[in-house]
Amino acid sequence: MFSLDQIKEIRKQFPILERKVNGAPLVYLDNASTTQKPLAVINGIRDYYQLNNSNVHRGVHTLSQEASALYEKSREKTASWFGVQVGEIAFTSGTTESINLIARGFLAPRLIPGDEILLTGMEHHSNIVPWQMIAEEKGAHISVIPVKKDGTLDMDEANKLMHEKTRMLAFTHVSNTMGTINDAATLCALARQKNIPVLVDGAQSAPHMQVNLRELNCDFFVCSVHKLYAGMGLGILYVHPSRIPQLHACKGGGGMIKEVSFEKTSYADFPLMMEAGTPNVEAVVSLSHAFGFLEQTGMENIRKHEDALCAKLIEGLQRIHGIRIIGQAKERASVVSFVAEGIHPFDIGTLLDQQGIAVRTGHHCTQPLMKQFGLPGTVRASMGMYNTEEEIEVLLRGLEKALKMLR
Repeated sequence: MFSLDQIKEIRKQFPILERKVNGAPLVYLDNASTTQKPLAVINGIRDYYQLNNSNVHRGVHTLSQEASALYEKSREKTASWFGVQVGEIAFTSGTTESINLIARGFLAPRLIPGDEILLTGMEHHSNIVPWQMIAEEKGAHISVIPVKKDGTLDMDEANKLMHEKTRMLAFTHVSNTMGTINDAATLCALARQKNIPVLVDGAQSAPHMQVNLRELNCDFFVCSVHKLYAGMGLGILYVHPSRIPQLHACKGGGGMIKEVSFEKTSYADFPLMMEAGTPNVEAVVSLSHAFGFLEQTGMENIRKHEDALCAKLIEGLQRIHGIRIIGQAKERASVVSFVAEGIHPFDIGTLLDQQGIAVRTGHHCTQPLMKQFGLPGTVRASMGMYNTEEEIEVLLRGLEKALKMLR
């Protein structure tokens, strides 16, 4: 866990943490939704607009060349961060678009009636709906790996559900609702034995752990950089080299072509093939600065700090009468969902906000999981590198105060 001096220095890098909300110091515990941005990222975006602002890959003038160099430097940094080659990384608008691009550009052309797409019961809607859409179009079916009562996957059933009709396995690395860390390496290995392509949704794993994609050995990996302390509206799409030749362009426009005529268009190679239109250059530039900040802080240090905060929160919640924690996985990230008997999560979230405490309430885009547990939603507290033990205590006191008002 970070020392008091270390956490003070980290928090100095996040100016938004100095503000007050409803007269109280901000306690930001909604990091699974998006993280706050350090000065390195904020200043990097400012410098881009003040010094280098231009469209990329379009011009020979100096600003365009500078912007393009920054853009591609960030791609190189991203590839290095995940342990892969630069030509295996594409930039998209987010996790959602990355999944849609693989659903449309990889799976749809090879899907036939009777085929199956295998998901899990804890998926975010972004990793359900795109697959459902193409399954409906192609006459395919969705199969689901069950979630056990403790919030972990039934791995025996997972193995049984992988068969000759399975054309894709797509699963979340870390549950955005329960914090469960799935055994991604085992799932990928099982699928590879049966020649089933695998997409790993790393939206919640990338911010909390160092993910080496060569070791994971998946076919596709997706995440959103706004959860990685970088700018909004940018996603990362990794494609294994063996799958790149099997991709089809599914989003047309400028930047993704080799040559255009009214008779026929030829497309650029991956990754540009997946980057149609003007990219979110500021967010791409910000990502390089975010990785630099994470590298300096140390992902292992961050994870240990977040794990300690998570353990403290769980211990405190267990002492409050009527609170039930959803998901009891031993291997988990710093995401905790809970409910209070007889009280709607929205009411708790509203009263916490009045005390300056930011948590997320609702179904967290995991309605099938909520249905399984018989819940309308939960209160979710999710921790980041800048959160402190004192903030966990503020949350617990604020929760007890809210419960007294609501009971």
